[in-house]
Amino acid sequence: MCGIVGYAHLNGGRPADRAVLERMAGTLVHRGPDSDGYFLADHVGMATRRLSIVDPATGDQPIATPDGDVTVCCNGEVFNHAELRARLKAAGHAFRTGGDVEVLVHLYEEHGTGLVQHLNGQFSFALYDRARRRLVLARDHVGITPLHYAVTGGTLVFGSEVKALLAHPLVRREVDPGGLDQVMLLPGLVSPRTMFAGIATLPPGHLLVVEDGRIDVRRYWDLDYPQAAELSPAAAAGDEERFGRLEQALRRSVELRMRADVPHAYYLSGGLDSSLVAGIAAKSAAERLRTFSVTFPDARMSEQPYQRMVARSLDSEHHEVPVTPDHLLDQLREVVRHSECPLKESYNVASVRLSAAVRARGAKVVLSGEGADELFAGYVGYKFDKQTAARATRSRRRTAAGRQPLTAEQRLNQRLWGNPLLSYGQRLGELAAARAELYSPELRSRLPDFDCLARPLVDLDQLRGRHVLHQRSYLDFKLRLADHLLGDHGDRVAMANSVEARYPFLDRDVIDCARALHPDLVLHGFQEKYPLKRIAERYVPSEIVNREKFAFHANPSADLLRADRSWIDDYLAPARIRREGYFDPAAVRELRARYAGREVGLNTLFEDDLLMVVVTHGIFLETFDLPALS
Repeated sequence: MCGIVGYAHLNGGRPADRAVLERMAGTLVHRGPDSDGYFLADHVGMATRRLSIVDPATGDQPIATPDGDVTVCCNGEVFNHAELRARLKAAGHAFRTGGDVEVLVHLYEEHGTGLVQHLNGQFSFALYDRARRRLVLARDHVGITPLHYAVTGGTLVFGSEVKALLAHPLVRREVDPGGLDQVMLLPGLVSPRTMFAGIATLPPGHLLVVEDGRIDVRRYWDLDYPQAAELSPAAAAGDEERFGRLEQALRRSVELRMRADVPHAYYLSGGLDSSLVAGIAAKSAAERLRTFSVTFPDARMSEQPYQRMVARSLDSEHHEVPVTPDHLLDQLREVVRHSECPLKESYNVASVRLSAAVRARGAKVVLSGEGADELFAGYVGYKFDKQTAARATRSRRRTAAGRQPLTAEQRLNQRLWGNPLLSYGQRLGELAAARAELYSPELRSRLPDFDCLARPLVDLDQLRGRHVLHQRSYLDFKLRLADHLLGDHGDRVAMANSVEARYPFLDRDVIDCARALHPDLVLHGFQEKYPLKRIAERYVPSEIVNREKFAFHANPSADLLRADRSWIDDYLAPARIRREGYFDPAAVRELRARYAGREVGLNTLFEDDLLMVVVTHGIFLETFDLPALS
C-alpha cells in the first residue's frame, strides 16, 4: 500500500506545479515512508509515497510503459499480478520491474479502462494516457483502498487521504453536515460523502475518467446477488460440493495475500473469521506465524482466552496488545486525525495500537478476517430478518385482508431500502429524532438540505427482488464495510503505522462463491456463517467453531466522562459547543448527565454512542482547523 496524490487542470492549459505535489505528498509519509516519486506532463501532475512490499529494489513509482505513453501511480496490491504478467509477456509486453503495479500499464494498453475487470486485488490508482490526454482514477471492487477527489477552480484534485487534498491551494476547509448526519445515523460515512464540503470519495467499484475537459464517474462492478425467484430449493442442499468450492477459493485467496517480499502477520480477534484465515495460512506457511491480539482489562470486553487458544493451536509467535481507558484518552485525537471523521466508537484506538505493534516487530503486512460477517450473515440483524419474515408470513395467513398498515419505521424502511420489513439499524426513526434534537437550532433548520435519510443511500435496483439475506448483505457492504470497517476502522489505522491490511474474505473469487450459496445454507436455521464453520472444522479448535458470535466492544464515552482529564470537559463545555455551532449545548449537557449516571455502559449492539460523536467531532474540527457553522 502507498499514498497517491495528484491534480489535473480540466481545461488542459497550465502545467502542474511540482512544489504543490510535494506539499500534498508530504502529508502522506506515514502511508509511504520508503520512497517518493513524481510525474508531471501536460496539464497533469501525480505523486506517490511508497510502502515497499513487492519488489522493494525496483518497484518504485510512478511506473510507465517503455515508450512513456502510459504512466500509473498506485496505492495497493494486485494479488494476481504473476498470472497477469505471464499472459502479458506471452502477448509481447516487456517488463522492467518485478513489481505488481507494472501490470497495470500493460493491461491498459491491452484493454483500456476495462483493465479493472482483470484485477484481483485491493487498489486505487491514477493512470495517465498521454496520447489521449486521458486521466483515469479507479478504486477496487469493494473499496479496500481509499481515493478522494475535489473539483475546484477548473481543477480536479485527488489523493489517498483528505489531508492531501487540503494541502492543495484551491481546496477549501469546510464541514459537510451531510457527512456528520451519516456518522450520527449509520455505521459511518458512505461514499461518495466525506466530512468535508466539496470533497468526495470515489465509491467502490468505480472509475473516474477525465478526457476533453469532462469528468465521467462510472461503475464497473457491484455486488450482484441473484433474484430471489431464481433461487432453486435444490441449491439449499448438496452443501459439501458448494462448500468445497468455497474452501478452495478461500485457500487460494489466503495464499495470494501471503505473497510479499517483507514479513507479514495475522490479527487474531478470538472469533471464527480471523482464526480461519490464520489456520489456513498455517497449513502452507514456510515460517512460524506471527499473530497479534487486543486485550482489555474489562473481562466483558476481552476475548483473551480464545485468542490464546487459537495461538496455541497454531503454535504462533503470539503478541498481546493491551488497551486501557488511558490509551483511549491518550490516542483518541491521533485516531481522529487519521480517520478524518468523527467516531461513534473507540475501537479505532485498539486498531491503531495493533498496527503499531505489528510494525514495531518488523512486519509491514497483516491479514485480517474482515468481510466474512457481511458475506455469511455474521451479524444479529440477519437473524432478526429471518424472525421478522416468519412473523410476517404467519400474520398474512391470519389476516383476511393480507396486509396491516405500515408503521412509521416500516415506511422509512420502504423508502430507504424498498422493503418495509428490512430494518437496517435498530429503531432508525427514533435515532433520527434523537440526533435532530442534539443538533443546534441553526443546523436543525437546515436539516432538510442534508438529511441522509431523505433519499435512498444505495442503488435500490440491487435490492429489488432479492432475498432478504442478500438485501442485508448488500447494505452491509455499502453502509458498513467499504468506508467504515475498511476505511476509518481499517486502512486509516493500519496505514497510520505504515502497515498494509489484507482481507482474504474479500477476494473476488471468494465473493463469487458466497453469492452462489443459497441463503438457507448461509444462515442454517439460526446458525450464522454455517459454511465457514463447516470449513473451519479442519483448521480451527472446535471451541472457536462452536463459539457464539461475540461483537467487538471498546470503551464507551462514559469512560471518558469518568476520567480525570480536563480536555474532555473542554470539548463538552457549553461555551465551546455554542461557539462551534453544530450541537445544542443544553442537549449535550443532558446527554452527558444521562451517560455519566449509568452504572452499566452502553449496549453498543443496540445503542449508538452519540456523546462519542460529539466529543470526536470537536476533536475533528480542531485537528483540521475547520470553521464553526456559519
